[in-house]
Amino acid sequence: MQVVAVDIGGTHARFALAEVDAGAVVSLGEAVTLKTAEHPSFQLAWQEFERLSGGNLPRAAAIAVAGPVGGDIIRFTNNPWIIRPALIPEKLGADDYVVVNDFAAVAHAVAQAKDEHLLHLTGPEEPLPEVGTISVVGPGTGLGVAMLWRNGGSYHVQPTEGGHIDYAPLDAIEDAILARLRKRHRRVSVERVVAGPGIVDIYETLAVIEGKPFTPQDDKALWTLGASGEDSLAAAAVDRFCLSLGSVAGDLVLAHGSSALVMAGGLGYRIRDTLVRSGFADRFRAKGRFEQMMAGIPVKLITHPQPGLFGAAAAFAHAHAN
Repeated sequence: MQVVAVDIGGTHARFALAEVDAGAVVSLGEAVTLKTAEHPSFQLAWQEFERLSGGNLPRAAAIAVAGPVGGDIIRFTNNPWIIRPALIPEKLGADDYVVVNDFAAVAHAVAQAKDEHLLHLTGPEEPLPEVGTISVVGPGTGLGVAMLWRNGGSYHVQPTEGGHIDYAPLDAIEDAILARLRKRHRRVSVERVVAGPGIVDIYETLAVIEGKPFTPQDDKALWTLGASGEDSLAAAAVDRFCLSLGSVAGDLVLAHGSSALVMAGGLGYRIRDTLVRSGFADRFRAKGRFEQMMAGIPVKLITHPQPGLFGAAAAFAHAHAN
């Protein structure tokens, strides 16, 4: 069965044709990326993809959206589009459809990813377990968290708001990061530190500790400077980010009762080498009496080039398996 897979974010909407069968994705076509600002509505963007594809799209849609998916109307934080799921058959001509949160789609992608798209980071170098819970964590604009439960041939995805649990500092530097954030936020969640924008507060805290003047910069610039090594303070901020990410990832594994963890997202892929060289693994394992257990948890990174589209198609295939 052919389905239109869509991954909608604030800036871009990605479309592709996918083939699904027996609850799994058989193939995913080339992605077409459209700018949301250039199309006043989702329906118009859908019609543009239809034009680019030569017309006659399949009457099935798998849609992943950045944000909550419950309710009669789905609204987007960073673009003016809205989706009324009940009107999808009328507006898009799709009789069968699934709408999922974008990070739930990533968890579906993990569930159906081949070994070639799972890069080993730390822990035992072995395949993901076929039975049990897998934590899926993705630092990006925010911190996406989901649980994937497997039972042999079947699986279930549970989206969560795990990125909003309380941030717990483990040393004096992290105490200082927390103190800086508390000046602006009554409550500091983990995604204030271990999502992409968190690098700004980490960098500025380190600068204050070092007594160095700094020019305020956005997170994209700091990630570039830190990854290149051009700015030693930015590089130290990236290392500190990896430490905190290891702590948070380990906490989530404990909370979920997981037997594996998969990192996701473009930022995770971008800093994959730094993650391996940093103290990420030490912090991930450093859970007191459970340190030995944590050392036996495999940690991987999903490297599929289009996890959102692949995951949306996988969510559709899973929902229509029968």
